[in-house]
Amino acid sequence: MRKGWKLLIGALIIGLLAGCTSKGEEGKEEIVTLKVGAANVPHAEVLEYLAKDIEKDGVKLDISIIKDAVQTNQQTADGELDFNYFQHVPFLEQTNKESHLALVSVKGIHIEPFGVYSKKLKKINDLPQNAKVAVPNDVVNFSRALLLFQNNGLIELDKAKIGDYTVEDITKNQKNIQFIGVDSPLLVRSLDDVDASAINTNYALEGGYNPMEDALIIEGSDSPYVNIIASTKENKDNPAIQTVVKWLTSEKARSFFEDQYKGAVVPAF
Repeated sequence: MRKGWKLLIGALIIGLLAGCTSKGEEGKEEIVTLKVGAANVPHAEVLEYLAKDIEKDGVKLDISIIKDAVQTNQQTADGELDFNYFQHVPFLEQTNKESHLALVSVKGIHIEPFGVYSKKLKKINDLPQNAKVAVPNDVVNFSRALLLFQNNGLIELDKAKIGDYTVEDITKNQKNIQFIGVDSPLLVRSLDDVDASAINTNYALEGGYNPMEDALIIEGSDSPYVNIIASTKENKDNPAIQTVVKWLTSEKARSFFEDQYKGAVVPAF
């Protein structure tokens, strides 16, 4: 009889151990993998810096460096990417409008003050007559560049218009500055061929420039162009994406932005 009890107890212990192993295996399966499209600097850099912390919270990141902004938004809308991190709200809204998408902002993370750089000039007032200035060729950032030039007294824009400025909206341009639209990733290269270029901070950083030291003029930290996590409406409250947001708005992320970029990237939380 005792032998029977021992066999029964042994079987129960084995069953419990098997149950524990199974639970452990199930625990491993609970790791959620998110596919992310991100710009290289600083977006992918901060995600990679936080990746281990995020994974401890059950979310693994599969990060792809974006090559085309509009295509990345399309991939996000189609579900090929779970979210993206590279753009500000005005650009997202413009892409939604032009490409008939319905992506939304999940959370604002940081600001990258937009600046003007030159290999030929030391001060913005040294711009010659008929100066050639390269600016981003997308509608939103083209307008942003014109506003930066207006805010620094170089041109004046039509006061009756709000947003999405074009060269036709310039009402005063004493130096007859020629604004030339260029694909954003090529703006750093354009510096060899123009007098100055208005460059997004992430591309300036990739090109080896320190925005706070090298920019002739630069936006203030109150810029409305906050870089965001963007996804579909259905994914906005996805717990896994919210876990990523939690870490991107953590004090650890704040310290990374401040220590790594020295004011060139400003936390927006």
